[in-house]
Amino acid sequence: MITSFSFDPPPGPPRRVLCVGAAVLDTLFRVRTLPAGQGKILPYEMLQVAEGMASSAAYAIVRLGGAASLWGAVGDDAAGERIIADFGKSGIETRDMLRVDGARSAISTILIDDQGERLIVPFYDERLHDTVRPVSAQEISAFDAVLVDVRWPKLALRTLIAAGEAGKPAILDGDVAGEGVIEMLAPAASHIIFSQPAAERLAGTAELVESVGLLKRKFEHAFISVTAGESGSLWFDEPSGAIRHLAAPTVRAVDTLAAGDIFHGAFALAIAEGLPIEETMRLSSMAAALKCQVFGGRTGAPTRAEVSDALRAWNVGVSQQANKIVR
Repeated sequence: MITSFSFDPPPGPPRRVLCVGAAVLDTLFRVRTLPAGQGKILPYEMLQVAEGMASSAAYAIVRLGGAASLWGAVGDDAAGERIIADFGKSGIETRDMLRVDGARSAISTILIDDQGERLIVPFYDERLHDTVRPVSAQEISAFDAVLVDVRWPKLALRTLIAAGEAGKPAILDGDVAGEGVIEMLAPAASHIIFSQPAAERLAGTAELVESVGLLKRKFEHAFISVTAGESGSLWFDEPSGAIRHLAAPTVRAVDTLAAGDIFHGAFALAIAEGLPIEETMRLSSMAAALKCQVFGGRTGAPTRAEVSDALRAWNVGVSQQANKIVR
């Protein structure tokens, strides 16, 4: 069935989402083509921006009309000051960001080519995440949802557990992570959105529909979805016991950096606002697609009005893989 709807804000104050995880100072270089070997490559555009998985998701939430708080860690250096300042100027609540004495802030260099693909060289100081603050259900009850990534696993786990105790949506950005990290975090999550590489790694198959089914068997308690870039997104539909697929909006990709993070931020806000899953998946997909049309990583996150306008014009249907029922 083909449907069309807008993404209108709910009544009352903006919904609050807590984001936990990566905070990085990225230097983006725009190049014609990615390098194939050694040598020198000259970019024709450059941008420095603070972002990261949870951080970019937080920015997406703010752009879409929500309120976002970020729990991340930076070093006691100039890069850390820049990261916190950038997020604050972007409307993200940074009061509980951690500054770690003797540690270096996370930084990365990213090349983005004219097809929107990228090459990332990140640096993370392991000392950034040695300290893990206590997290209580009472503290989390002030939020309408939490979203964690895999870059600070110990704090992510405490946050997910506290969200469960508080009866709040506990959303996991299931990207590629170190050995055992997903397996540690997933049991405490109410919603898990896997990247395609992470899904293939955990499920042991590159077949998307099959991977969703296998992951649902593995984590039966949670909502399971897999995002696959231009191939769209898939999720396990609880009422029908089938796997559903939503094609990605057709756009000319300029920069795919942070598109997945924008998807997760939009997803978390929609869940916090109580939207049905199909509408949540549609607006998350559209927010990510619109971001891909803009160079600049998370700075390309669309506004709520931009997503609403695009949704009104997007009449793509959701297909159901009836022959792939896993229950």
